Amino acid sequence: MMAMSHSSVPSALLITEEYRELQRKLHENPNYGAASLAYAPIVAEVIKRLHAPELLEAIEILDYGAGKGHLGEALMEHIQAPLEVHHYDPAVPSWSKPPDPCSLVACIDVLEHIEPDLLDNVLDDLKRVTLQYGVFTVHTQAAMKSLPDGRNAHLIQQPPHWWLPKLTERFELVVFNRLPEGFWVLVERKASQVR
Repeated sequence: MMAMSHSSVPSALLITEEYRELQRKLHENPNYGAASLAYAPIVAEVIKRLHAPELLEAIEILDYGAGKGHLGEALMEHIQAPLEVHHYDPAVPSWSKPPDPCSLVACIDVLEHIEPDLLDNVLDDLKRVTLQYGVFTVHTQAAMKSLPDGRNAHLIQQPPHWWLPKLTERFELVVFNRLPEGFWVLVERKASQVR
């Protein structure tokens, strides 16, 4: 792989302190943050397809918006190769340090929870940390849970045609798969971003 120059620190605000506290409280609910379990087989299949020749080598993945870390735990059951999962979640103090870039980034059940005014900053940060591929999911409907302040937990409820230009502005779209409740994409770092 070519050497790349990437900042290891985001250049803009990704979450307000008020929202971080609301998310921290939501994370206390044992049922909050379990959606990644349903997507683990998809992420595992992407890993297998992307890393098939190297399955004897350690595979690194960044779980961006890791919540309780369920995705990493579930992937361990699906992937027979050594797997190193890096976690980032601004609402989990032990995982709140800005993450270093990684060749594969999973952002599962996160983007719809982002504060609308900060979404571009978060997408730019995903671009910063994604060295090669990203597996991102977006739920496009209302959540069943509410924030402690009464708002729906999905702050952004927009259809795919609203999301796709935002993603393709930053990444090459490799796979788009529509689901009843939203969609998932496999994206690749744009060639123009590789240095």
